[in-house]
Amino acid sequence: MSLLEVAPHEFRRLAAEVTEIAADYLSSLDLRPVFPKTSGEETRHLFQAPLPEDAMGAKAFTYLHDVVDHSRAQNGRFFGYVLGSGEPVGAIADLLASVLNQNVTAWRSAPAAVTLERTVVGWLAEAIGCAGFRGSLTGGGSLANLMGLAMAREAKAPANEHGLAGKCVLYASEEVHMSIPKSVALLGLGRENLRLVPAGRDFRLIPAKLEKAIQADKASGKTPMAVVASAGTVNTGAIDPLPEIADIARQHNLWLHVDGAYGALAAIAAPDKFAGLELADSISLDPHKWLFQSLDCGCLLYRDASAAQRAFSHTGDYAKSLSSDPIEGFAFFEESIELSRRFRALKLWLSLRFHGMRAFRDVIRKNMELATRLGAAVANHPEFELLAPVELSAVCFRHRVGEPATDEELNRHNSAILKRLVERGRVYLSNTTVRGKFALRACIVNHRTTDADVDSVIPEVLAAAEIPPDQTQP
Repeated sequence: MSLLEVAPHEFRRLAAEVTEIAADYLSSLDLRPVFPKTSGEETRHLFQAPLPEDAMGAKAFTYLHDVVDHSRAQNGRFFGYVLGSGEPVGAIADLLASVLNQNVTAWRSAPAAVTLERTVVGWLAEAIGCAGFRGSLTGGGSLANLMGLAMAREAKAPANEHGLAGKCVLYASEEVHMSIPKSVALLGLGRENLRLVPAGRDFRLIPAKLEKAIQADKASGKTPMAVVASAGTVNTGAIDPLPEIADIARQHNLWLHVDGAYGALAAIAAPDKFAGLELADSISLDPHKWLFQSLDCGCLLYRDASAAQRAFSHTGDYAKSLSSDPIEGFAFFEESIELSRRFRALKLWLSLRFHGMRAFRDVIRKNMELATRLGAAVANHPEFELLAPVELSAVCFRHRVGEPATDEELNRHNSAILKRLVERGRVYLSNTTVRGKFALRACIVNHRTTDADVDSVIPEVLAAAEIPPDQTQP
C-alpha cells in the first residue's frame, strides 16, 4: 500500500473525528465570539511551523481544534461582508466532492459531475427569471465578471483586430464592484477606458448620464463596447435601472453584463426588484452568498453559448473530444477560462434537493425583512444616521456624537467604534464609505440570523461608543 494511502477503517475513524469537531462547532456557534479573541502573533505562533519531514499521523488532527478556535464564528450576529453562512448539507457534500476528486472539465472526464453542473446552472437561470441561459460555476463573482467582459470583448471588439481593443470603452456606475476595474485591466483594455457613470441619490446609475457618456465617446472616435449594470452594489445593495440600461445598450449595440454577484439571487424571492435582468447578455451571481453555500461557488450565466465559445474555445489536441454527441461531447473548457475545475455543483445540487427552493426563497425574504427592520431602528434612533436606502440586505449607518461634529470627526469616531465592536466579539459589522462618510455596514446574507440578532446591533454599537478609546473591552 502506498505511504499516502489510508486504510478504509482509518478513514472512517478520521472522518468521524472531523465530523464530531464540525458538529461541536455548529452546536456552539451562538456561544462563540463572532471574531476570535486572538492576534496575529498568536496565530503565527500556533500555525507557522516548520515543514514536517516525518509523519505526525493522527496527531496532526489534534490541531484542528486550534483552527476552529481561531476562526471567525459565522453565527446569526455575523453581518460583515457579503458572505453566505455555509449551509451544512452542502458542506457535507463538499467532503464527498473532494474524495471523488473529479476534474469537471468535460463529460468524458466527469460524467456525473458535468451533468450535475449543467443541471444546477439551468436551475439557477430559471430561478432568477432567465430560463434558457447557459453557463458555468466559477470560483466567485470576480472570475465570473472577468469572463463576462472577456465575452463582451470578443463579441464586440475581437482581440485579433489589432488596435481596436485600445479604443474600446466600457461603462459602469461609480458604485461598481472593484472586480470590474481589475477585469478591464486584465483584459488589456486599460482602466482609463472604463467610464464611471454618476449614480443618483439612490445610488443607482443614472441612464441619462450613461447615454451622454456614450454619445461623447462616439463623437471623439472611441468605440463603446459594453455596459456593466449592478444588481445589488456591494456598498449599499442598490439595483441599477436594468430595463433603461438594457434599452440604451441595445440602441448602441453594446454588450450588457450584469454584476449580480451580491443581489441577483434575491430575484428568487423578490422578482419585481429585478425586472430587466433577463435582457442581459451575461450575468454573474454567487450561490456562496444568497444560497448560503460554502466557498467557493460562483456562477456566470450567458444568453449565447457561441459567444462563450468564441472567447474561450482553444483546445489542444490532447483535450479534443472524439464524440459528436451533445451530452458526451460537451466540454466546459470550451466555454470557460478554467481547465481544472472543482466539483462545485455537488453541494448546491444536494442542498437544493434536501431543502427545496421554497426554503431558500423564504430565508432570502426573511433576510431582506431583517435588513428593513434594522434600517428602521437606525432611522428612528436619535443617535444614529442612516446613510443609504435599504434596497436588499445592506444597512449603512453611523453613530453621531452629542455635539455638532464634522464628517471628518464622525469618520474617526465611527472607525474607533467599529474597532471596539469587533473586539467585544458579540456582533461583527464591516465598514464602507458612503459619499465620503465612514459607514458601519451590516449585511444580512445569513440563514441563521434572527430578529434578536438584528435587535442586538444598536445596543452593541452604543456600548462600543461608550468605551473610552484607550480601553479594550475584555
